[in-house]
Amino acid sequence: MPDEAPAPEPAAATPSGSGAATPPEDWESRFRYLLADFENFRRRSSKEKEAATRQARAALLRELLPLLEAFRAARDALGHLGANDPVRRGLELLDREWSTFLHHEGVEAVAEVGRPFQAEEAEAVGEVAASPAVPDGSVAEIVQQGYRFFGGLLRPAKVVVARTREAEPGHATGPSDADEPPEASS
Repeated sequence: MPDEAPAPEPAAATPSGSGAATPPEDWESRFRYLLADFENFRRRSSKEKEAATRQARAALLRELLPLLEAFRAARDALGHLGANDPVRRGLELLDREWSTFLHHEGVEAVAEVGRPFQAEEAEAVGEVAASPAVPDGSVAEIVQQGYRFFGGLLRPAKVVVARTREAEPGHATGPSDADEPPEASS
């Protein structure tokens, strides 16, 4: 085979029609910008796809939460069954499967009795008097559990909060009844 000489690069015509060639550096920089734009597009598309998938999973999980709660209510209603009862063992097995599923999906419970109330994750639906076991400002009872999913709130919890009762003005610290003028009787 004879030695082949490299073919000369064709001169690119400019849009003005002058016939002057565009410098090779210009094409190289254009290619680099185009490649960088494509990489940015690919990353953005990947993030958008992940976000859409996460939103779809969150919607499905929100639909499953009432089923989980209904199951747990039924399990708790059958708490009178003996520890070796096959129905009770079956319900405990199902509860473990639900818990494993939620853990695998990245779902975490939000509220816990005794922990401080967090307004970002829970809605206070009632108050009870604080006690040594449940201090002021903490969750006393969970009415409906809330859940976190991928760091975001899937559903807020509904809780009862422990509060220290303050004396109402005029009763415990107010003036006594002897200081008040007598009412006129008719």
